[in-house]
Amino acid sequence: MRRLYYSSGSTLTGDEVCKAVLRYARALAGTGDADIIAIPVVTDDGIRGSAHLLVGPASQLFSMPAASDGDDPFDAEVIDKLDRMTRALQPSRPQAEPQRTDMFDLDLP
Repeated sequence: MRRLYYSSGSTLTGDEVCKAVLRYARALAGTGDADIIAIPVVTDDGIRGSAHLLVGPASQLFSMPAASDGDDPFDAEVIDKLDRMTRALQPSRPQAEPQRTDMFDLDLP
């Protein structure tokens, strides 16, 4: 688990969720945009909950490993959504088309 520090507070969330939040915040900062996101967290009482964060160019986020007796609040859907939104903000990456191997090499005179 990781403790995600935001503004003057912090929240406890899963490793992968936290990394996805940080990647998305970095992408938003690069484009000058902001967004509100919801992530799974563990409250101070050890109860699973949800936190809403405003992330954008002015967000000052950092995280540190945290010990916890509870389960990691892993949510594959949240991670996938954050990763999709991160990719949408980044420049496209050109990909080469596969070379055709079904063509014959003809040496014509």
